[in-house]
Amino acid sequence: MTDLDAFTALFTDEGPALLESLRGYDPAQELAVATRLRRSHPTELVSAALAQARLRQRAVPKFGADDAYRMFFTPNGVEQSTRKSVAEYRAGRFAALGVRSVADLCCGIGGDALALARAGISVLAVDRDPLTAEVVRANADALGLSDLIEVRCADVADVDTDPYDAVFVDPARRGGRGRIFNPEAYSPPLSWATGAVTGRPASDQSPGPAGTTGVTAIKTGVVKTGAIKIAPGIPHEMIPSSAEGEWISDGGDVKEAVLWFGTDPGLRRATLLPSGATLTGRGLPDPAVRALGRYLYEPDGAVIRAHLVAEVAEELGGGLIDETIAYITADDLQPTPYATAYEITDELPFGLKKLKALLRERKVGNLTVKKRGSAVEPEEVRRRVKPQGPNAATVILTRVAGAPTMLIGQPAVTPQATPRS
Repeated sequence: MTDLDAFTALFTDEGPALLESLRGYDPAQELAVATRLRRSHPTELVSAALAQARLRQRAVPKFGADDAYRMFFTPNGVEQSTRKSVAEYRAGRFAALGVRSVADLCCGIGGDALALARAGISVLAVDRDPLTAEVVRANADALGLSDLIEVRCADVADVDTDPYDAVFVDPARRGGRGRIFNPEAYSPPLSWATGAVTGRPASDQSPGPAGTTGVTAIKTGVVKTGAIKIAPGIPHEMIPSSAEGEWISDGGDVKEAVLWFGTDPGLRRATLLPSGATLTGRGLPDPAVRALGRYLYEPDGAVIRAHLVAEVAEELGGGLIDETIAYITADDLQPTPYATAYEITDELPFGLKKLKALLRERKVGNLTVKKRGSAVEPEEVRRRVKPQGPNAATVILTRVAGAPTMLIGQPAVTPQATPRS
């Protein structure tokens, strides 16, 4: 029995009820559960149902329990699909741009297609893997969105996207050896995806900046609305000049980056979810290095990836503690959605013996260790200093003006920030 056959078995008369019975099952008891179920159900069906039950539990953090326990997944789909909150945000951007139909190429298990459909946008969801295509179709049916989602099992290179208002491409960024860092090694390559989104073949694209590897920039002109999902760590010089680059974090964790076409060419944007705060670049020079002030600000990861630390530093009236470290220091405490503030009480040269003595003196047992620009791991610090006591503190291992330094303090409570672009 193929994986597709096993998946199809879930939609027999007894499949849905069996899946529902496994909603709260304990994976640690899987052998006992499987043995019991195989007394009354076919072995292949039980195996397929247990596999889906495991995947649904893994999918809850991404999709929420209400959707996850109605949806269907593949192992790669759970790992690589877009988080629901991010997909909803992106669908909202498409809708705000006046898009009413999208060709979703390399759609995976349909995370983005579902969000687009919920935003009232009709979707062509394309994936070349037959099992994945069936999973998308099942998800559209399960969530009542099949009227807005057409699923096609095909090579994306063979799809005519002209009838659609916009194109979204989510290339595979993992291979047999793990993550792929060269955008031209994506499947499909970034240059192909750029051509598909803009309606221009790779042969009609001009070379990118000197020193780039295989990535192209679109010639000046009107381009179609669209977006390409890319790895957040992409070097900025490899981004096509006609694209807006957006880095998105959710709950403080950077989730993805997207190249937008037909919006603001060359713009760099950091968007923070769930608040929706968006910071856009203004082409500011790097902030100056200055002496450590009373407060240290840690910019959100999306701000750092988007190279917008200077914009936050200007807003705070601060500077960098080191020219190579994305920590901002300032004398005043100001609200900002784009960075977390810490009130610094001590600045010490790096040394774990000194740190252990100070923490013991202050009876610190609740210790948070952060690092940037230090080779020492937080777990190693906690193991060596053995914090004990009723008090709390934050230790930041970093460099100040090039010197390895320990900054000790605590999170600063600021008034609620008002996002601004």
